[in-house]
Amino acid sequence: MIFVFGLFGNILALFVIHKNRRKLNSTTLYSKNLVISDIFFAIASPTRIVYYALGFNWMLGEAFCRITALFLYINTYAGVNFMTCLSIDRFLAVVHPHRFSRIRRVRSAKIICIVVWLLVFLQTFPLLLMDMSNKEPDDKITCMEYPNFEKIPNLPFMLLGACLIGYLIPLIIILFCYSQISLKLFQTAKKNPLAEKSGTNKKTTNTIILVIVVFFVCFTPYHIAIIQYMFKKLSYDPDCSEKQIFHAILHITVCLMNLNCCLDPLIYFFACKGYKNQIMRILRRQASISSSSATRPAADGSSRDITESQVAQCMPLNHEPSNKQRITKGNGSK
Repeated sequence: MIFVFGLFGNILALFVIHKNRRKLNSTTLYSKNLVISDIFFAIASPTRIVYYALGFNWMLGEAFCRITALFLYINTYAGVNFMTCLSIDRFLAVVHPHRFSRIRRVRSAKIICIVVWLLVFLQTFPLLLMDMSNKEPDDKITCMEYPNFEKIPNLPFMLLGACLIGYLIPLIIILFCYSQISLKLFQTAKKNPLAEKSGTNKKTTNTIILVIVVFFVCFTPYHIAIIQYMFKKLSYDPDCSEKQIFHAILHITVCLMNLNCCLDPLIYFFACKGYKNQIMRILRRQASISSSSATRPAADGSSRDITESQVAQCMPLNHEPSNKQRITKGNGSK
């Protein structure tokens, strides 16, 4: 489901954003980079589908296991960071519209995107240097399972540091931006009731709410599971049953984390200017094509009849044909 809907939804989003590239702004640019990270993950996800279908048996070798892990965590932390960028961008647009306008320029946003990708790559690059697969006693080869990481020295400190940089700090920034935007919109609406009906305010509110929802649904369960278990490991050595429970929880929370690939297009739907209209236009066009196909005249009808039918559909109901049209129609009848 994540592969199909994630790939389709993000390719559609990339198509619409690229089509409106002349109207590119900072919000659209951050969304575009979020789209690209989701597409990379969607393309890599069939390898995990095969892995699960074979009963947790990885047949593609160590190199592909590492690359798949890299794509998974690049998607995760690129998603977190670009959602943070979107929140800061909306915060500056609403709370400080003139003071930091230079930061919201396209050129500045492009530099920020490059910096974000560099940070994400530095966060995830160590995965390419670690052994991700492990041969089990039943001769199955597991890939990217937590027990394969336990042999890494100082693992709890590494994972807690990753959670701090990749989750807790972005969470604090997003919540701060959301609270300040809400306060500003409330104050604006109080001073000017007409401002509450503003499309811009509604768009900003919807964007931030969606970012918060996606962030909490997709990223919070996984990171909370990691944080609590790593603190537990620092205190004592968990027994076998605790390890099994944690391993099972990881599978559920990683699935939720991957779900952001499907939910991100909803953010573009509200955040990107014109995206909603483009999507509705495409859907209406497809519905119109389907409708016209269903009501198409029989194949033995003359091309003249089909043409006249199409012209009649395009005319307004109160349209009277001109003298020239009457003459042409008369000649045709003869």
